[in-house]
Amino acid sequence: MRTLIVGGAGFIGSHLCDALLRDGHSVACMDNLSLGTAQNISHLLLQKNFTFYQLDAAVPEDLESIFSKEKIDYVFHLAANSDIQASSEKPEVEYRNTYTTTFNILYFMKKYSIKNLFFASTSAVYGDKRDTDLSENTPGLSPISYYGAAKLGSEALISAYTYMNDMSSLIFRFPNVIGPRLTHGVIFDFIDKLNKNNTELRILGDGRQSKPYIYVSDLVDAIMQFMNIGKQGTEIYNIGVEGETCVTKIADFLCEEMRLNDVVYQYTGGEGGWKGDVPRFSYCLDKIHMAGWEAKYSSDEAVKKTIQEVVKERK
Repeated sequence: MRTLIVGGAGFIGSHLCDALLRDGHSVACMDNLSLGTAQNISHLLLQKNFTFYQLDAAVPEDLESIFSKEKIDYVFHLAANSDIQASSEKPEVEYRNTYTTTFNILYFMKKYSIKNLFFASTSAVYGDKRDTDLSENTPGLSPISYYGAAKLGSEALISAYTYMNDMSSLIFRFPNVIGPRLTHGVIFDFIDKLNKNNTELRILGDGRQSKPYIYVSDLVDAIMQFMNIGKQGTEIYNIGVEGETCVTKIADFLCEEMRLNDVVYQYTGGEGGWKGDVPRFSYCLDKIHMAGWEAKYSSDEAVKKTIQEVVKERK
């Protein structure tokens, strides 16, 4: 199968490139390298079934240059602004990099009669429902971040295009994804701070923010397992793990790995780390478990494994 991964040089996208190639698929990887890096895919450049396009999915001409050239069977849409905190200051980033890219991709899928789509959505579409066990059918979706709003708007576009054009669309709502090639987030931020000052650590919020963290290989395995849903329509899954990990526990794991025994934590206070941050949430995973998938790593295991890998990389 000839696949197109939009955002393929990013953290998750590059791991998906690896998996699809291992499974015998051809991969056209598109990325503007605003968040993705050439290093993430450098090991793939000489493979005969891999092609890289440094182009921007927010620019229609760039996107059509690939659709008109490649005979694409399946589109994986992972292009987005993935740094929620950064976009809180510049909401136009979400409109361009998340919502506009979705519309452009769907427009050209319609034009070139491509029927299969995977979309990377997020827990942020639910909004702040911290006392609800969130299922795919939870009503009243009300995002509190620009990121979540752009993702929910993208889901709506996908629903309409899928129905109007007899497509098969698979949507995963991710929690926090971590692992090798991670470029930002709490683990990355803490390591940077401790490398600069190993006696104290500034922690946003009260440290009790608690969320599920999924290891990237578990996520990619789920994408590969469910990519051929075999029916028309839009299918949505919460993709998650057992347990959740609070911010202070992440700091504890990290100090232990870096062998720092006397770090003083300085909390900024408040429930959330920044405006638009959901302090905690919990997923109902019944649907994806009943369909035959479970994560290999729990949230704490994913965090510990990622810390070990990222600390080693950054020495």
